[in-house]
Amino acid sequence: MGENDTVENRGYSEWIREIKEKVRRAQLKAVVAVNSAVLEFYWELGAEIVKKQKTAKWGSGFLAQMSRDLMSEFPDVKGFSLRNIKYIRQWKLFFTRSLSIRQQGVAQLEIKQLFQIPWGHNIVIITKCKEIEEALFYIHKIIENSWSRVVLTHQIESGLFKREGKAISNFKKTLPSPNSNLVQEMIKDPYNFDFVALSNNFTEKELEKSLTDQITKFLLELGAGFAYLGKQVPIKVGERDFFIDLLFYHTKLHCYFVVELKTVEFEPEHAGKLNFYIKAVDVLMRKDGDNPTIGIILCKNKDKFVAEYSLSDINKPMGVSEYILTSSLPESLKKELPSTKEIESNLSERELP
Repeated sequence: MGENDTVENRGYSEWIREIKEKVRRAQLKAVVAVNSAVLEFYWELGAEIVKKQKTAKWGSGFLAQMSRDLMSEFPDVKGFSLRNIKYIRQWKLFFTRSLSIRQQGVAQLEIKQLFQIPWGHNIVIITKCKEIEEALFYIHKIIENSWSRVVLTHQIESGLFKREGKAISNFKKTLPSPNSNLVQEMIKDPYNFDFVALSNNFTEKELEKSLTDQITKFLLELGAGFAYLGKQVPIKVGERDFFIDLLFYHTKLHCYFVVELKTVEFEPEHAGKLNFYIKAVDVLMRKDGDNPTIGIILCKNKDKFVAEYSLSDINKPMGVSEYILTSSLPESLKKELPSTKEIESNLSERELP
């Protein structure tokens, strides 16, 4: 029996009547909570489809017949195309199979989180994520950061799940809990500067300029909460002037972030210089209510053990991450981000202490 064949009437008519009634109930719930109610209905519908495919002998075309019947009955309701019904089935199977091995209470909580994000985001997750831990990671990020579908797609394709929280750092020793865990989780390794085009022998100044020229994309890669304050930020210690490569303020952690760029392999003296800058910002810029300044060294590559040794006896919080340069971001992402001029205009009102 083909996809377009009519389903034989062996309980199908009664079943489709019940489904229509559930649609009507879902429509009433949607007045209060549109997305959640629709997704709860999709979850139930997915379960019904999986069950009927196992028990009913309606042939392989019953999904197409079901799509036609529901679209005929509810012409103004989106979501009953054959393609979307197949996504509903795939969504239910993906999470049911994956969550079945978890504790019941945990699984129920995670299922509820599925209903908190838009349906389009759920489709991206089930089509691009292979494992449940990766899928749950992105669900939490969507809820936390209100990502658009385009941003979510970019983050999955850039491998954020495997990069976040992987930097070598001394945060556990230098920051109080739970801040130490929060900061560790947000620092990536490597950072993916796939929007920067440079020659083979680029300098630190050229890298710095490319990043700040593309500051909206740079902020996206850094993560939610980073506010750009400037490049080559002057700071005076004693009679000497020093210049911080990049300075940010994190609006959620309420602290400054000093970023040092290195176009070479990490060296122990890099940590010493960053330690000096962190101390200077803490003394000269940090105000009441600000948390300790944090430093990040972004280098071309690093020896894991050299980095760990270098940070082990430093009392200022810092991390060491690599960066990679690849191809450019999708054009569609530009529509989701404010322009460089808009960001710099908003930030220019904030004066450095």
